[in-house]
Amino acid sequence: MQESENRLFKFPKFEDLIIHEDDNLIVINKPPFVASLDDRAGSEINILRLAKKYHPDAQVCHRLDKETSGILLIAKNPETYRLVSIEFERRRVNKVYHAVIGGTHTFDDLHVNLPILNQGQKNVSIDRAKGKAAETIFNSLQYFKHYTLVECKPITGRMHQIRIHLATQHAAIVNDEMYRGKPIFLSQIKKRGFTLAKNEEEQPIIKRFALHARAVSFTINEKAYAFEADYPKDFATLLRLLEKFDS
Repeated sequence: MQESENRLFKFPKFEDLIIHEDDNLIVINKPPFVASLDDRAGSEINILRLAKKYHPDAQVCHRLDKETSGILLIAKNPETYRLVSIEFERRRVNKVYHAVIGGTHTFDDLHVNLPILNQGQKNVSIDRAKGKAAETIFNSLQYFKHYTLVECKPITGRMHQIRIHLATQHAAIVNDEMYRGKPIFLSQIKKRGFTLAKNEEEQPIIKRFALHARAVSFTINEKAYAFEADYPKDFATLLRLLEKFDS
């Protein structure tokens, strides 16, 4: 990150992100706009680099998209990394995400089973012939006039899986431009009393796609783990404003 960007973006201390720590595992609530792993240029702040400063043997066990907030598991030793990786590979990690989507959608254990093809350069597509199996279960949690809060349970772990599976249901995540998700502005939902200062350009309520890794549970060596991550400020603000002006 450039020095000017650092002044604009005040990153919290790594210790403040931790929601659980024991001898083998660190669990954090990842903020949005921070990569899980090193990018190719290796120039940006990322969780792996911060975790290794905190604990030299730290390894990130899975990844979240840069804009996605929420639970991230970090192993403190190679054996824990191996065990957690096995649980992910065998699809025994229960993952729950929350997303705000455009439109009112009634999802009641909607099972989307559409193969995803990774085309490289962070581009994926639905491809029934060449894609890898991808399954997600969706449930509507809260309805607004023009939006819906949705619970997303990915069974597999393909790149952009939740985002593209929602898009196939004409239910793109708010502000997810890659999958035709539109930004949400306060002026859209607050019809009365909304004003902007002269020459001021209105900004979206949330400046990223509205996806949060809410909870995760798994078992290692007969010990059960279950964690939940609070909404970050931008996601919580979006829901609060929808409840106030779009209910």
